[in-house]
Amino acid sequence: MTDTTVNLSDTSNWLPLDGLAPGFDANKSDLSPDLAGAEVTLIDERGTSITHHFAEDTVAWEYRPGTGDPTEASEGTDSYEAILVDSGLYYVQFHHTHLPREAVSLVLDLDNGRALSILSIIGEASAGQTAVQQKFVPALISGVETGGAEPTPTTDLIGRRVLWVYSSEHAYEHVYLSPQWYTWQCLAGPERGLADTDENTVYQIRPGIYVFAWREKVIPCGSVTIADHRNARSIRSHGVLFGLDETGETPVHFTFGAFGRLISTTVHPDRYDPAS
Repeated sequence: MTDTTVNLSDTSNWLPLDGLAPGFDANKSDLSPDLAGAEVTLIDERGTSITHHFAEDTVAWEYRPGTGDPTEASEGTDSYEAILVDSGLYYVQFHHTHLPREAVSLVLDLDNGRALSILSIIGEASAGQTAVQQKFVPALISGVETGGAEPTPTTDLIGRRVLWVYSSEHAYEHVYLSPQWYTWQCLAGPERGLADTDENTVYQIRPGIYVFAWREKVIPCGSVTIADHRNARSIRSHGVLFGLDETGETPVHFTFGAFGRLISTTVHPDRYDPAS
C-alpha cells in the first residue's frame, strides 16, 4: 500500500532516474548478435549518410551531412546493444562516449530497407521545453530494396490503456491521450502512487509495431521504446531511459524491457476525438 504520510504532490520527493535503475531491467530481452560484422548505411531525405560498422559489442559510425544539414561531419565508436523485435527488425541503442549528453536509438528494418533514427539530447529545461529533447529522422538503408511504408507519426495508440510490467517489483500503466500527451501511473515499485502527464511521440514502424517515446517534465529524462502491439494480450516492448542523476550533472543511461497487456480502449465520439 502507498504510504499516505508521503506528500505525492511534492515533486522534490520524487525518485531520481538513477534511483529507479536497480532491478528495473529484469524483463529486458536477450541481446541479439545478428548485426556483428554488418555494415549499415542510412541515408535521409537531406542526403545525410551515417555508416555503421557493427562489431560484437561496439559500433564504429561515420556521419556525413547532406545539403541543408548544419551538423558537422564526425565519427566515433561506442558500445551498443541490439534486440530482435520481429523478423528482420532490430532495435539498436548506444550512448555517445564523446558526447555523453547524447544517445542514439536506431530502428533498422532490414527486410524493407527502412530505418528510424532517434537522437536524445540532454539540455536545460525551460518554459515549454523538457530537459531531454528528441529528434526523429526516417531514412533508407543503402543497398537494401525498399518495401513497406516509411516510419511515420501515428495516432493509432490514442484511447488505449496498457499495463506494463518491467519486473516482479515494477509495474506502470499508460493512457495514450492525444498526439502530444500520455498519462502514466506507477502501480508497483518505488514510485507506487505517482502519476503524471508528459509529452510523447509515436511512430508506426510496421502494422501493429510502434516506436513510443516520451519526455518527462519533473524528472530530467526521456525514453525511446519500440513495442509490438499485435497481440493485445501479450504486448512486448524494449527501450531505454536517458537523463540525469540525482545531482543533475551526470548522465544516466540504461536499457530495459516490459511485458504489456491492453486493459481498455476509449473510443471518443467523432466530434471530440483527440486523434482528429
